[in-house]
Amino acid sequence: MEWIFLFIAGLFEAAWAIGLKYTEGFTRLYPSIFTVVCMVLSFYFLSQALKILPIGTGYAVWTGIGILGTTILGILLFNDSMDFGRLVCIMLIFSGVMGLKMISS
Repeated sequence: MEWIFLFIAGLFEAAWAIGLKYTEGFTRLYPSIFTVVCMVLSFYFLSQALKILPIGTGYAVWTGIGILGTTILGILLFNDSMDFGRLVCIMLIFSGVMGLKMISS
């Protein structure tokens, strides 16, 4: 169950990171509310996962999921760069996240 909580936390992390772009410096009400709610939910699910998982593994996987989600959404929503070097580095992060998941007990 802790891995499911961690995955959900990572999704909410990507959501609040993208939400920050839409808040325009927290000057827009509804995007700001959405962002803060996603932050709270992300930290809640992360805290639940860390009851069982080691902090280093949990934090690395949480940020990895957030990085991947934010990158994919940035490409889709904001036309962020898709150059080869950037995508290779993102895949290295993904590989590290998957490796941590496989070696964790």
